[in-house]
Amino acid sequence: MLLTINIWGQQSSLSREVNYLSEFISSDYFKNLSSSLNDLQLTDTLFSRSVQFCSNDYDEALLALTFACVPYKKVPIQIPLIKAIVQYPLVSHNDSIFYLKNSHLPSKLYYDTPQDDYGDRDKLAHFFGSAYISYKSSIFDLGDLIGYFVEVFEESFKVQSQIDYRDMETNKLGNIFGEELKHNTKLLPSRVLLLPILKILRYSL
Repeated sequence: MLLTINIWGQQSSLSREVNYLSEFISSDYFKNLSSSLNDLQLTDTLFSRSVQFCSNDYDEALLALTFACVPYKKVPIQIPLIKAIVQYPLVSHNDSIFYLKNSHLPSKLYYDTPQDDYGDRDKLAHFFGSAYISYKSSIFDLGDLIGYFVEVFEESFKVQSQIDYRDMETNKLGNIFGEELKHNTKLLPSRVLLLPILKILRYSL
């Protein structure tokens, strides 16, 4: 409940921040960065730009990134019992910026990223959303619990057949990032997003 109140209380500034980040991601400048930076480095750049725009307010920067990185304008939710499907609108920019932004979102985040045009474009919203929850929470396990709840919610309410365990893994990494950010504000997302491949390398040596 407190998280919901805080989000709606920030609605005006949140919209401004989401619009700014959406315009930044959709810009030719950001697109051209991809010729010299990989997608993890682009994610770091995006995080740093959000922190700078939010005047080093890290929880606000994480929340703005969550909405800016969601590749959907509306989320289809199926209401239990009556089975009706409603389209729930999310905070987003106008259509032209929104779709261009989606095409520029970093999509190659993991060693097992699907080899298609979409890749992992939806994972940054999971990552930064879970980071926001952990950063705002004084109890680390709360982030992990809510991350699990989000997946169960998606399974129960959205038109989706089963829980996406790659989303769950991303939620967990986001939790780690948010918790560690409390102690080290110089930490960048790439350091945490690299953990899965580092774990594999460790066991293979």
